[in-house]
Formats: sequence, structure tokens, C-alpha cells
Amino acid sequence: MTNAAALTKKDIDHIAGLANLSITDRQSEELVTQLEETVTYVSALQKISTENIPETSQVTNTENVYRKDEIDSERLLSQKDALSGKKQYKGFFVVDAVFDREK
Repeated sequence: MTNAAALTKKDIDHIAGLANLSITDRQSEELVTQLEETVTYVSALQKISTENIPETSQVTNTENVYRKDEIDSERLLSQKDALSGKKQYKGFFVVDAVFDREK
């Protein structure tokens, strides 16, 4: 990897913790290599001149590929059903904070 700060197993473990993922040491070591390859590839792409390339939001020329925004009452859960069995506070889901953890 060409970046001054290479990714470490500790970085991967921290990211996994933030995402609430349990990964093994082997998976963590594999992810270090894979993410370094990804960062190297993106770094190479950043060096390509796009000065004369027009911006685009999509490349397939497909239009209106989304369904009409309608409520499907047959698939709709009530708030009570959606929150059943989950920690809640004043009608909202309660989840554990991920930003207060130690690195």
C-alpha cells in the first residue's frame, strides 16, 4: 500500500466493532490485505485526469426504474408489531451506541 498510514489488524477490528460484527483473527488479517488492495486501486483511480469528462449520475440511460411510491397495507407492520421484543423508548427502537466504545 502506498499510503503513509497502512491499515492494521487493529484498524480492522475497530471497524468491525463499529459495525457490530464478530470476526475471527484470520478474517481480520485477510481483510487487512483486501482493504489495502482496494485503497491502492482507488488511489490509482484518483490519479486519472477527468478534467474533460462530463459528470454523470448514471450510465445505463435507463429512466424511471423505480416503482410508484405507494403504501402496501398488506405488508405494513403496526408500530406495536415492529417494536415487539425490542428495546424501546417512547415508541422508538433503542440500539447500543457504537461511537462511545474504546478504539
